[in-house]
Amino acid sequence: MCVVITAPPTGRDEWFVDSPKMRDFIAKVDEIRGSTNDTATIVKWIEPHLAELMKDPDWLPDEFMEPKANSGMGGGIGMWLLYRAGDGSLAFSSLVVPPGVSTPVHDHLAWGIVGLYRGNQDEVVYTRTDDGSVEGIANLETQVRRSLVPGDMYELLPETDIHEVTTKSDFTSVSLHLLGNDNGCLWRHRFHPEADTVEPFKSGWLNVPCNEAPEAEVVTA
Repeated sequence: MCVVITAPPTGRDEWFVDSPKMRDFIAKVDEIRGSTNDTATIVKWIEPHLAELMKDPDWLPDEFMEPKANSGMGGGIGMWLLYRAGDGSLAFSSLVVPPGVSTPVHDHLAWGIVGLYRGNQDEVVYTRTDDGSVEGIANLETQVRRSLVPGDMYELLPETDIHEVTTKSDFTSVSLHLLGNDNGCLWRHRFHPEADTVEPFKSGWLNVPCNEAPEAEVVTA
């Protein structure tokens, strides 16, 4: 059985989906995070546990697999927070992308691992070739193009941190994102490869407001 939980006070671990399966997954992730500081190793060791979670078609409530108009990502894309560590060092979420819609080209600024839970997607991974010294300018080159089917996973590391995904199935795609930061409430970057430009970007969560500091600091490109 899976229960949808409302947000507890800030500073505590937040479970927006609570079940033994979720608790077990996060416990394994925390055990791995506590055993090494090497992000590539953390991601590799988490992979089989995320794969096991994705095998279960019933653990994720339907409301977290729905698109949403006027979302921070645009295009009806839904970003739903499932779990967040109280210190902001971990977020687990679902990304719901309608048919034919592409996410913005964006970064994450943390290690991460993503698994495709439902539908089909195409992913384009970019490499940034400039040094970021000119504000608002970013030069990207395509690094990898790949087609994804349910069960496929990919890593988010510094060399693969900038990407976009497009739903290719005739129904919404759902991917599960585990990030080493609170990526929905973090100022990160939205890129426009055709114009060689970049701008600050915050996607937000659909089900949880971001707790804004009195003076939010934007990470510059």
